[in-house]
Amino acid sequence: MEQKIDKLDCKILAELDKNCRVSDGVLAKRIKRSRQTVAYRINRLVKDGVITGFYAAINPNKMGHRLFKIYLKFRNIPKRREELISYLRQSMNVYWMGECDGSWDIIFALYAKDEYMFYSLKNELLSTFKDIIVDFYGDYLLDVKQYPKMYFTGKLEKPVEFGGVVVQNKLDSLDFRILDYVIGNARAPTVEIAKRVSSTPPTVSSRLKKLEKLGVIIQYRIGVNLIRLGLEYYKAIVRLESHTSEELKELLEYCSQLPEIQYFIRNLWQIEPEFVVRNYNEYYDIINKLKEKFPQTIKTVDSVILRTDEWTPGFKKMMMPTS
Repeated sequence: MEQKIDKLDCKILAELDKNCRVSDGVLAKRIKRSRQTVAYRINRLVKDGVITGFYAAINPNKMGHRLFKIYLKFRNIPKRREELISYLRQSMNVYWMGECDGSWDIIFALYAKDEYMFYSLKNELLSTFKDIIVDFYGDYLLDVKQYPKMYFTGKLEKPVEFGGVVVQNKLDSLDFRILDYVIGNARAPTVEIAKRVSSTPPTVSSRLKKLEKLGVIIQYRIGVNLIRLGLEYYKAIVRLESHTSEELKELLEYCSQLPEIQYFIRNLWQIEPEFVVRNYNEYYDIINKLKEKFPQTIKTVDSVILRTDEWTPGFKKMMMPTS
């Protein structure tokens, strides 16, 4: 059942998605309401299942990881499909996956130290499930623009970026313990984090600032139950004609002006803008205008609707020292 939210709820959600560690008092001043009202609204949004969690967004590339993506189309064998999904959940190299309807049945992201490791992981998957996989595509993830949830207010905001050049920053065991906790508890007070990681509040505060400066932590944001809000999540898989960097820049700038955009992903051979909309007709209208605007740049567009959006146990493994 769709959850009704008002303009004040939307303002609070938009601010929390930009930085969910903001205090109730500071947030109250920004939206010109009392601290008590803000606290009540946040608690209600959590209780009603609109806010699903408070998360620290990290950049795995700043922890020495290379990111890859795999797209799979399945034969209609439900039992084997569930076995494959279970296999991915148990893999300590798969950190995200989304079940889809459309051009692909599942898309997942994994990290590896290099292309040879990716090749080995890919071959193991294909040989284990060759009876169900009817189509396959793999790609290297270059970088991602991650946008605030602008659909709450319609106000355009600048994105943050992750991916990019791989850097092996030196992190110690305390850094990893802090990361392990804040990725799923980003709104926790510094005192609480300190207790959890056996440290002190000043030390935790200092370490968080360090991790932000290194680009390991890029943002503190909220998870939202789109179904509760009557929204749908679409991914456009766009293959491009030969193009200049200026043409790609124009395409990115155009997408950045759309309040529905959530991510702009640049892979080695394609781009993937992702949108949150009310229904397929809204998504179709966005893609149609995109193709009309860039007829010489866009070759083809495949589309999927993401039915699940799941961070798997492999994501937690990234929060562990590599020894």
